[in-house]
Amino acid sequence: MVLDNHVVLKTKKYGKKIVTFLFRFIFLAGFCFVILYPVIMMLSKAFMSRVDLVDNEVILFSKHFTLQNFSVAIKLLDYPVSLMNTVLLTLVSTLLQIFSTILAGYGFARHNFKWKGVLFAIVVFTIIVPPQLVMMPMYMQFKNFDIFGIIRLITGQPANLLNSFFPIWMLSATGVGLKSGLFIFLFRQFFAGLPKELEEAAYIDGCGVLRTFWTIIFPLLKPIVSTVAILDALAVWNDFMTPLLFLQDPKKGVLLQEVYKNVGPFSTNWTSFFPMLVLATLPLVVFYLIMQRSIIEGVV
Repeated sequence: MVLDNHVVLKTKKYGKKIVTFLFRFIFLAGFCFVILYPVIMMLSKAFMSRVDLVDNEVILFSKHFTLQNFSVAIKLLDYPVSLMNTVLLTLVSTLLQIFSTILAGYGFARHNFKWKGVLFAIVVFTIIVPPQLVMMPMYMQFKNFDIFGIIRLITGQPANLLNSFFPIWMLSATGVGLKSGLFIFLFRQFFAGLPKELEEAAYIDGCGVLRTFWTIIFPLLKPIVSTVAILDALAVWNDFMTPLLFLQDPKKGVLLQEVYKNVGPFSTNWTSFFPMLVLATLPLVVFYLIMQRSIIEGVV
């Protein structure tokens, strides 16, 4: 009788484990399918001919496999130019934003000054403010750009910085770029966790504030810098509204902007639409494969 009870309890235990495993597997498989289904459809339709796209019987597997769509998409996107524009815009914006947000975060963490708490609260508040609310003021500012009237005094009129990367780069360099508030907060929290004794020892040895920062503190920032660099690069690459606002010159177009230009309500380039999306996503996939460990650690 004791043996039978032991077998029954063991059977129930294994039964619960199997049910739990099946529930988790079904839930995760369904969740992953919901997330990956648009990507799977994009890849599937990128290799379909026009006949397959309008055929309701064709869902995932093409009857007429073709690579011609990609050659057309590359020409429509002017892919080499738009890719280089996107890489240049992303790289410079990321470097400038890291530099500006590091200095801002270090100032908030280590230095006491008037209205420090109020200013940091404003920085945190910018995290929840939709960037669309300030787009038109920024557009007017860079269309008629002037610094204390100096440019108007020299040239007779304000400078028009539209149709160039300078508005986006200037926003990044001054700490008001895309997600700058979040990055300042992250750097401030990281600096707050570093022991002040490191800086005090450097001050005793005769180092100034800047030398202490660059020689003592900056080498310790590799984890947070890599995290911010990855998050910022992904944000700038995936940003659609800002380039659309400032860049109207066809030679300055970035990938997402070129996709939007070539696929509109009256466009008939549907066979090239999905290859365009694949081409715009491919560099990010390569970036993720290279930086996978850093991305996961940064998110954690």
